[in-house]
Amino acid sequence: MFGRLFNSFKPSANMPDLLHTTDLHSHLIPGIDDGSSSLEQSIDLLKSIKSLGFKKIITTPHIMSHRFPNTKQNILEGYNLLKDELKAQNIDIQLEVGAEYYYDEHFLELIKKDELLTFGDNYILFELSYHNKPFGLEQTVHTLLSAGYKPIIAHPERYTYYTHESDYRQLKDMGLLFQINAISTVGFYGKNIQKTAEKLIKLGLVSFVGSDIHSQKYALAFEKALKSKIYNQIFTNNQIINDYL
Repeated sequence: MFGRLFNSFKPSANMPDLLHTTDLHSHLIPGIDDGSSSLEQSIDLLKSIKSLGFKKIITTPHIMSHRFPNTKQNILEGYNLLKDELKAQNIDIQLEVGAEYYYDEHFLELIKKDELLTFGDNYILFELSYHNKPFGLEQTVHTLLSAGYKPIIAHPERYTYYTHESDYRQLKDMGLLFQINAISTVGFYGKNIQKTAEKLIKLGLVSFVGSDIHSQKYALAFEKALKSKIYNQIFTNNQIINDYL
């Protein structure tokens, strides 16, 4: 059933040429977080992303101790299963894996133990609480940088306690790279988050763009975002480095 739903998921004649071909940030490892629930669904989602012109996917399942207590080991097991299925079905898309860490005590312990799942040139993706401002973030970022990691903050547009340009400048000054969700720009999470994403784009603070695909609903919103005018503005106003991963 899910595969048939994607028969109509095709690039539009109105869609601009993609300005990068590597997607960062998705939830495609089956059955381990709030993303894809099955191997079949994962394959369908990967096919849909490929149909939009993407050549490389770095999927980033949640590691969130209170909700999705995944480990490096079980993520790699799911990744290998998915990669084997891509090969079996002769689907030509490059798949790599990282993680989206939740900023909590468990994350801090993993930093100390040097047990982080990185991608590219030692990049690490992490997210914050949507409602509560993090404690000790500057020191944590300093620790990551000192250890040779390159920290990326996932979807900064979604944190409601950051509202002013000075907030974002402070985060950048810490050494954080910003990854926005393309679907934020078309109101997927609401108008306020859309406005914040537009602000970050106009300020030139964005380094990475991600789909954050979890399911068909996200994938369809991603296709819509790729057609939008603001999507092109991302690349006009910012140095996007997805394709260097």
